Amino acid sequence: MDSIDRRILQELQDNFPLKERPYDLLAERLQIPAGELWDRIQRMLDEGVIRRIGASVESRKFGFRSTLAAVSVEPQRVDEAAEVIGRFHEVTHSYLRDDAFNIWFTIIAVDDKRIKEILEQIRSSLLLESSKVLNLPVRRMFKLDARFSVSKQT
Repeated sequence: MDSIDRRILQELQDNFPLKERPYDLLAERLQIPAGELWDRIQRMLDEGVIRRIGASVESRKFGFRSTLAAVSVEPQRVDEAAEVIGRFHEVTHSYLRDDAFNIWFTIIAVDDKRIKEILEQIRSSLLLESSKVLNLPVRRMFKLDARFSVSKQT
């Protein structure tokens, strides 16, 4: 990663233009050709340096509800469980953990009733006991403004 890549990452995190043709504006701001910007971003995506480019909105301000959920499945059923959980567009993140509750995921839905429906469908699809499904709804929001350092590594 060179200084241009670090500048691109900084701009993507801190100063992404909310305008028509934002990448053209970024290329102009970075003083590089738009094609080079696209190539560099694609390479960083391919290498896993950039995992996702997208907006992060506060769903609560739109009236949505969210929860952190987890299931406990046998290790040989992890892929099956991940596939079932991934069927729901309301699931925004999922993570494999080395713990009794080994798949953790977040759900953002229109209301608490829909969250409970999703968790019940997951539970019944996987034939899990109720005690094998956790629902940890948001009670108090702590919002961190996580920014990743793009300084040169030594």
